[in-house]
Amino acid sequence: MAYNSMMAAVRDLEKHGHLIRIRSEVDPDLEMGEIHRRVYDAKGPALFFERVKGSPFPALSNIYGTFERTDFLFRHSMKKVQKVIELKADPTNFLKSPLRYLSAPFTALSALPMRKRLSAPILYGRTTVSQLPQVKSWPMDGGAFVTLPQVFTLPPGASNIMQSNLGMYRIQLSGNEYIPDKEVGMHYQIHRGIGVHHTMYNESEEPFRASIFIGGPPSHAFAAIMPLPEGLSELTFAGMLGGRRFRYLRHNGHVLSADADFVITGIIRKGEKKPEGPFGDHLGYYSLAHDFPVMEVENVYHRKDAVWHFTVVGRPPQEDSSFGYLIHELVEPLTPQEFPGIVEIQAVDAAGVHPLLLAIGSERYMPFRERQPEEILTQANHILGSGQTSLAKFLFIAAKGDVPHLTTHDIGAFFRHILERVDWTRDLHFHTKTTIDTLDYSGSGWNAGSKVVVACCGDKKREPTTELPANFSLPAGFSNPRFVQAGILGIEGPAFSGEDSYADCEKLTRHLEPLKISGIPMIVLCDDSAFLSATLNNFLWATFTRANPSHDLHGVDAFVEHKHWGCRGPLVIDARIKPHHAPPLIPDKKVQEKVNGLFAKGGELQGLG
Repeated sequence: MAYNSMMAAVRDLEKHGHLIRIRSEVDPDLEMGEIHRRVYDAKGPALFFERVKGSPFPALSNIYGTFERTDFLFRHSMKKVQKVIELKADPTNFLKSPLRYLSAPFTALSALPMRKRLSAPILYGRTTVSQLPQVKSWPMDGGAFVTLPQVFTLPPGASNIMQSNLGMYRIQLSGNEYIPDKEVGMHYQIHRGIGVHHTMYNESEEPFRASIFIGGPPSHAFAAIMPLPEGLSELTFAGMLGGRRFRYLRHNGHVLSADADFVITGIIRKGEKKPEGPFGDHLGYYSLAHDFPVMEVENVYHRKDAVWHFTVVGRPPQEDSSFGYLIHELVEPLTPQEFPGIVEIQAVDAAGVHPLLLAIGSERYMPFRERQPEEILTQANHILGSGQTSLAKFLFIAAKGDVPHLTTHDIGAFFRHILERVDWTRDLHFHTKTTIDTLDYSGSGWNAGSKVVVACCGDKKREPTTELPANFSLPAGFSNPRFVQAGILGIEGPAFSGEDSYADCEKLTRHLEPLKISGIPMIVLCDDSAFLSATLNNFLWATFTRANPSHDLHGVDAFVEHKHWGCRGPLVIDARIKPHHAPPLIPDKKVQEKVNGLFAKGGELQGLG
């Protein structure tokens, strides 16, 4: 079954018990977001808000709320798309299994975008930005945002739809200095395709026209975030995954998605920026207000049965975690092609995706001598020099063959494997004063920070333990040692107040040096060791979102040798909250209490709390 609209997906989800309707009026200002988070945490159904306060349009969220529901939405097309991608990764697969791949070329060709020349559903009506559901998810958000936008642009002078870029770039609808109904903010980060178009328009006389699609068949939103192989357009991919060609039309100088629920059209002003944000983002903190481009709104189109499709992001996992799941399911066959020698690669969702990357590579350079990191260092450089993976801040890479069945998907076991073999005198490789993810405020400035590669292979060197040695002690101001897992110890330290607080790490490492803690190769200095050690996800989030490698990695018996830094004892990661970090996301207590009442009344939400 191919969905021709978001409403068709709503009916299908409802028919199969994957969706509930909320018929009472709900406020899009914090209340809808709180309900969404509760239902997502309970692995509950998709939510159809029939009455949105202040808007004539209903809203929909959590359709990707579980991996099972994501699979359900694309159950008719996933295998076909996987075959196309497998052929893209290795065209000789067709010769090896011609019957398996016989339909693949037709899947790709039949998914090419289709131009509509007559009337289209999106031209049913027009509205204004202020009439759209003004969804605000977190108390400090700067206004209402579009959280699942599909931003469409073409290069200057281009008319070929296949030259387009479709990307998911955050849109601020209200607040700050935006003129109501006339301006919206457009936030896009480094390594994004729209930036290439923006540069080209700055060098041309043409106005920079853009169209923002919201809704449409579920495959459309996913296509906007999919990292696609060279030569495969987002519109073609949307058609393949949706089992229905992407339909578009040209109207009033803009390209519109014919099947979208809403399309906002306008012109991105050259050389003009306004503050955008703050926004509660997927690292679990606010991305703060910064100057970003402004789009002057011309028209807001909507279809007859328009549904406002949104999600709520925050500390992972959240609904957008299903995007990562689906991406992995589809692009895993491309890994050897994109990264020769790499067997597995995983951006760790629980750590906010870009802060932590795990990989397994191949070590084949010198098979006749003792194994040590050589080829995997080359592979690590390739990873940090390619597209979205270049945003990784911590990259842990191991070598295939040291133990059987090693996988990045068992994160606890992967860390144990690393800690059994790592040599901190050799295996740390820093990139300083470089770019990091725009949303990561652990660094020395906006988009500025450092990276570290931990590359290890070879025989087991130690047995990680969860036992403190008999002579273990801590200096004054440090307390509550707790193990995250064997070999990883959390220790509470004094609150970080400024540059002078880095001396705390020196104090700790000097104190630990004579203790010779061989079975505890990693120590995390934190504000709350009970929280850090409560779950593996807490460790991943609190450690890797709060540490800047060049500033926050310290070590027992540390040294510098020919500009290489290492340590002979445990590595110490300073994951305390720093004054320059963005604030973490904390729900509004009054809204929580109101939603508590909704769950307790026995109405539509009964049983989901």
